[in-house]
Amino acid sequence: MTSQIELATETASTSFSLEPDNPMRLANLCGLANEHLKQMESRLGIVIYNRGNGFELQGPEQVIAAAKEILIRLYRETEADPGVSPDLVHLFLQESEVADMVAHNEGEELPFDESMVSVIQTPKAVVKPRGLNQKQYVHAILQNDINFGIGPAGTGKTFLAVACAVNAFKKDLVRRILLVRPAVEAGEKLGFLPGDLSQKVDPYLRPLYDALYEMLGFEQVDKLIERNVIEVAPLAYMRGRTLSNAFIILDESQNTTEEQMKMFLTRIGFGSTAVITGDPSQVDLPRGTRSGLVHALKVLTNVQGISFTHFGSRDVVRHPLVQRIVDAYDSHDAEKEKQAK
Repeated sequence: MTSQIELATETASTSFSLEPDNPMRLANLCGLANEHLKQMESRLGIVIYNRGNGFELQGPEQVIAAAKEILIRLYRETEADPGVSPDLVHLFLQESEVADMVAHNEGEELPFDESMVSVIQTPKAVVKPRGLNQKQYVHAILQNDINFGIGPAGTGKTFLAVACAVNAFKKDLVRRILLVRPAVEAGEKLGFLPGDLSQKVDPYLRPLYDALYEMLGFEQVDKLIERNVIEVAPLAYMRGRTLSNAFIILDESQNTTEEQMKMFLTRIGFGSTAVITGDPSQVDLPRGTRSGLVHALKVLTNVQGISFTHFGSRDVVRHPLVQRIVDAYDSHDAEKEKQAK
């Protein structure tokens, strides 16, 4: 579908106005917190400045020409349809002959600069990533829609994911936070457990709750859960849903099956970020069942837009003994594999 166009490497700019100057239509075009403009910037690798009905585009000349045409077409849509959505923006971008060629310089992420990731601001705490791996992890979450954090307990992968979720929510980048975990210990058959769904799942999501309480406070977390802004659910309850404008955290993902992992990843909708954390060395699935996390690491390695951050024992931020325990188990497992061969 995409023609081979030689894109200009020098940055150009163009300014124009959309007529008529209708604030309601312009707000609809730009989206909540300019989400539609940000979607175009991310996809096309350009910069869009907007004030009222005036727009300035900066980027390769042929790309900003295509972006201008998309904005004009979308603005026409607002006359008859007040419900311009990220899905519609996506469709218009898909039709653009340069969209697939230029997004993030053909899929390349912005180069990692350690100074770019210093702290994550949350209402109750300032979270500071420690070490290079944690900083790269946070940087990857800011750059990609789907992110994997893989490594042993105590490396901060879940805590940092929650911090990024709270930060995104407070900046109005997402409308809700979803906390998901496979309830392997109960066989995902939760009916016999006492209480409502939230109470049945709570024990499995306790680490996520603890992080939320630390960053938002007990009262605020409880209010957001009551309003369903923060949602907790077992993985089995994700089937059939499309999760848009959300920050989704799948914890303990090593205990997903291959089918469950594929199901979860294909729930991701427009405007959403997903973080999948897990430790492949601590799989609790029944004997003979392959881990969805281990399978995903093999299948998705080269898929554009998905990041993988691997943590090791050196990244453990708990008691020093935890690092030595992790190293001891790794050495034992390596020796067993050597003997098996």
